[in-house]
Amino acid sequence: MRFRHPDGTTVHLAYCTNVHPAETLDGVLAQLRDHCEPVRRRLGRDRLGIGLWLAKDAAQALVTDPSALRRLRTELDRRGLEVVTLNGFPYEGFGAEEVKYRVYKPDWADPERLDHTIALARVLAGLLPDDVTDGTISTLPLAWRTAYDDARADTARMALRTLAERLDALEELTGRSIRVGLEPEPGCVVETTHDAIAPLTAIGHDRIGLCLDTCHLATSFEDPHTALDALTAARVPVVKSQLSAALHAEHPHLPEVREALAAFAEPRFLHQTRTATAAGLRATDDLDEALAGHALPDAAPWRAHFHVPLHAAPAAPLTSTLPVLSSALTRLVGGPAPLTRHLEVETYTWQALPPELRPKGRSQLADGIAAELTLARDLLTDLGLKELP
Repeated sequence: MRFRHPDGTTVHLAYCTNVHPAETLDGVLAQLRDHCEPVRRRLGRDRLGIGLWLAKDAAQALVTDPSALRRLRTELDRRGLEVVTLNGFPYEGFGAEEVKYRVYKPDWADPERLDHTIALARVLAGLLPDDVTDGTISTLPLAWRTAYDDARADTARMALRTLAERLDALEELTGRSIRVGLEPEPGCVVETTHDAIAPLTAIGHDRIGLCLDTCHLATSFEDPHTALDALTAARVPVVKSQLSAALHAEHPHLPEVREALAAFAEPRFLHQTRTATAAGLRATDDLDEALAGHALPDAAPWRAHFHVPLHAAPAAPLTSTLPVLSSALTRLVGGPAPLTRHLEVETYTWQALPPELRPKGRSQLADGIAAELTLARDLLTDLGLKELP
């Protein structure tokens, strides 16, 4: 979906396909047929943006076989789909029964991460629509915080500088400009937007910036305006933003609230949980840890890294951080010029919701994703952007 900003800039809205597990090119092609095109039809649009997630094997197939890349591009066009951004965070196995800490491997100190991201950039350069010259890729925020020492930090920094050089060369070769954004996430080396400023300014290249995930922002209790002011002052570009909402519990000391939260503690994904205290953030790596005994203080609200559907806040006594998303979006695209031009709804946890909230089959999932995109579209038009055909 494309929108015209009042300054004349085109802003792209997509949804991320990591909600549909697939590790191979054939699996990706099936996603387009079984999920992405049905979502587009529900929205009544001739064209729908998707933020492709390409696992290692799919990316390698596309980068080593030009005919495979042409086949994917043809299928996108045939089904009324377009790609300007990729989710390069998960490397493989995102559809596994247990993902948890595995999603952070390989990290930016491992050579596989650089190789994979370069492959994604080459693929994206070949998938961009004919009238689009700029693409973006989100990636993990350096590494999970444990086992990350100065030596690994130096290796990661060199890898990102190498990536920037390769992206420069790619533009010279193809005329397509690809930028990569570190995506701050609770528990990682770069947990907050503030944490991102030092490593990104040390790299010192505008092709390597930040991907602002509004669920992660909210989980860390960051204020969107303060965060974006600091990024702007530091000249750190927001290359893309993932529009998402976290799980919010206003009164976690109440038994009924803890019971409601327990329904979201599931075995597949990590749900980092945070609370703000006078001494700073207190944290657990997962929601079940927070609920066990007194791991977290419960005198103030809790937020958990659980991407809840944008249009459907959990039932009371829980809610979502949709107001944080709205506030961030106001700053991102509501000003005289957009701070980013690539927006991506990323709710990959549909099948991890409590059983009574999960979609039953492809049709209900497509309905839900279309409803999320409709909400995002309405937020954008309320900010003065005009939806384009």
